[in-house]
Amino acid sequence: GTEKMRLFTWFSFFAAQILGFPISQPKSRIRFSLASNEMFSKNTMLDEADDVLRKAVSVFCLSAAISVSPVVAADYGSMSQEQQMVAEAWRLVDSSFIDRTFNNQDWFKLRQDNVKRKFKSMEEARGSVTDMIGSLGDKYTRYLSPSKYQSLVDSATGNLCGVGVEISTNKEGKVVASDVEPNSPAEKAGIQAKDIFIEADGNMYDITSTPDDVALNLRGAEGSKVGIVMEREGKKIDFIVTREPIKITSVRSYVASVNGAGKVGVVRIKSFSGTTAETVKGEIESLKKRGVKSIALDLRGNPGGLLPGGVDTASLFLDSNKPVVFVVNKNGVVDAQSTYQTGFDLATPLVIYVDSNTASAAEVFTAAVQENGRATVVGEQTFGKGIVQTIKPLSNNNGGIAVTVARYETPQHHSINKVGIAVDMKAPIDCPKSDVSSCLPVSAFKIPNA
Repeated sequence: GTEKMRLFTWFSFFAAQILGFPISQPKSRIRFSLASNEMFSKNTMLDEADDVLRKAVSVFCLSAAISVSPVVAADYGSMSQEQQMVAEAWRLVDSSFIDRTFNNQDWFKLRQDNVKRKFKSMEEARGSVTDMIGSLGDKYTRYLSPSKYQSLVDSATGNLCGVGVEISTNKEGKVVASDVEPNSPAEKAGIQAKDIFIEADGNMYDITSTPDDVALNLRGAEGSKVGIVMEREGKKIDFIVTREPIKITSVRSYVASVNGAGKVGVVRIKSFSGTTAETVKGEIESLKKRGVKSIALDLRGNPGGLLPGGVDTASLFLDSNKPVVFVVNKNGVVDAQSTYQTGFDLATPLVIYVDSNTASAAEVFTAAVQENGRATVVGEQTFGKGIVQTIKPLSNNNGGIAVTVARYETPQHHSINKVGIAVDMKAPIDCPKSDVSSCLPVSAFKIPNA
């Protein structure tokens, strides 16, 4: 049972490696307490891996062979199979959910009430689990039906492709295409950034839907077609898109001219991975050879990625022994991560350009350089996703449970969840992703700590 769980816990990381996002040893010093060593050495970055998988299911074609098995259910005696499934789901949440008040309700009584029910079918039991977990008030803690759970596993083990869109949530809570990959099936079909997902593959979406829900419906076998309904400026538009394998470039750079600041090197980071830090370093070194005197990192629409990628990239710009992030589990045990060596660039004026879709590991990075006085953050308030999920399988092919198990704190111990990061300077966020020069205030480019 333990080894099977470890296999599953790590499948997200193997998937990231398959995608070209190998998990590198974070360039930070990590201090574990004895109580948190097991959990955080394996599970800390699962939320970030989930972000990579979200991108993977909409963008990548995967081919691998990784064995993933559910844990064996405990002996529930005389319970029916449906009651056992409900009890097991309750137990998985109970063992690790971060909010130990369980949304200020009698969580144990909820178990008793649901387990005593006489279910007519497994579908009815699954509906009961969905309602039970929904009562926790955390949309990221949720029941995954067998098809959704298998789709997530298949993102690491199958031969599946996507349409080439990045997915996030807008200010109204609706799932949108935050970016469309150049020359992708989605771009060829006419889908545009900021289009709102109404339906995909026969599944309807509303403000309770998550980017994961949409991403799982967009992928499938290479050459298969998926029907998508988008909303643009109040009008619904139908698309039929053919799924293809797509290569995505997560880091791009160019030189922009900002009035009063001269030549500025712009590095756009679409998501964080184990290779992001080295790639960003290489891009900045190349930009400096072209005469830039300031750097702007464009993180608009960045949903996160892998936590070590955000930590490593922040370390490029920070001195040694600087706090980067704290991860707090359900017991209040803190995993503190800080830099262990001097970064390669401590002096170049640095601007971080963010919007309301900048989330998770991207927020960890932003807070780290902002609160350590290294960069000026411009744009608009970030999304506010400062929690970590892990995914646990249910026995007998009954799907799985996604559970929020920890939360992030910034270097100054601020919680960003549902709050986001306040910018130092407000700026328009609708500049083209190929040229941000007109949106960046010249006053933001200043010598660190000056």
